[in-house]
Amino acid sequence: MPDPSDIHVLAIHAHPDDIEIQCAGTLLRLAKLGCRISVATMTPGDCGSAEVSQDEIAAIRRAEASSAAEILRAEYTCLEFRDLSICFDNDSRRRVTEYLRRTAPDLILTAPPVDYMHDHEMTSMLVRDACFNASVPNYRTRQWDPSAPLTKIPWLYYVDAVEGTDHFGNRHPVDFIIDVSAEFETKLEALACHASQREWLQRQHGIDEYIDATRRWSAERGSEIDADYGEGYRQYKGHPHPTSNLLGELLNV
Repeated sequence: MPDPSDIHVLAIHAHPDDIEIQCAGTLLRLAKLGCRISVATMTPGDCGSAEVSQDEIAAIRRAEASSAAEILRAEYTCLEFRDLSICFDNDSRRRVTEYLRRTAPDLILTAPPVDYMHDHEMTSMLVRDACFNASVPNYRTRQWDPSAPLTKIPWLYYVDAVEGTDHFGNRHPVDFIIDVSAEFETKLEALACHASQREWLQRQHGIDEYIDATRRWSAERGSEIDADYGEGYRQYKGHPHPTSNLLGELLNV
């Protein structure tokens, strides 16, 4: 197994707060090992308010995401797509590919292929596509100052779906579950940075259990491995991705 201090881990999901809900405990464990951690959101959460403009709420949510990233000991980036408008087209594919080339992660955690909303599923598709394209020299991203192609394809893992279920309420399968019991309160501290998202969910969807819901979902996954709290993952093993379980090796799963 490589030295953890040589491993760059990237968590990339659709919106501010998705990472904290789905994989913050895992990131905290990896950071303790000495891995370099980066987090990225596709959008700045610009549709997440009924009171202020898109630009205003985007600025608020970028700041909240940055505060959460500090707790996770991570670098934060927003790719500046827009809420409810992430599409699988050539411009989007080039943008995500360029980001992977610039950051050169060894291991990526991203949204699952099946989840409750379009932005999550498009993020999953774009990240998977970019993992393949980023190492192809003749794939041009058409950026002003393009980065060099990656020298290898990163390990790719999908986080759990929201509530751990598919579109029809069926349990979402995972390959393994990571015990994040020791990190859970810090995970919730990072999630609590997203105060504006809690306000939005309360107004738009009548949900006022932001922290409690995450605690409940994590406890359900944890119970499957006799732990207080857990985070589930599936590994993408399609050709020519790495098929050894680097994440599992790092965290002794």
